[in-house]
Amino acid sequence: MTPATGPVQTILGELDERLGIEFVHVSAERAVATMPVAGNRQITGSLHGGAYCTLAETLAALAACEHAGDGRTAVSLDISATHTGRAAAGRVTANCTAIRLGKSVAVYAIEIDDDEGRRVSTARVTTVLRDA
Repeated sequence: MTPATGPVQTILGELDERLGIEFVHVSAERAVATMPVAGNRQITGSLHGGAYCTLAETLAALAACEHAGDGRTAVSLDISATHTGRAAAGRVTANCTAIRLGKSVAVYAIEIDDDEGRRVSTARVTTVLRDA
């Protein structure tokens, strides 16, 4: 894992690094990141659905770890995503917002937009919080 290259310094997992995810903001209540479309396209020329899901899950996991606090961690339990648009160039921006911040579970909504501000994917991630 290597430090992120974006405005927010955090640790990137190997897949996050390969996808080019850059973090803008990370807190327990809200997280924002961007990701390039180039290098992450499927054979149709648009951003791969798995890349959307990885971006969403990465943001939710980081936010949930912030919520969990020292000595605790978050593990993703469930992800649901609906891809409603097509990003073929530029970058996408994901906005992750807490729905529920409990003692053992945190749930997040993630909205992903293209450079034009059009919604291309919406996801929901549920995480379980546990001792590290």
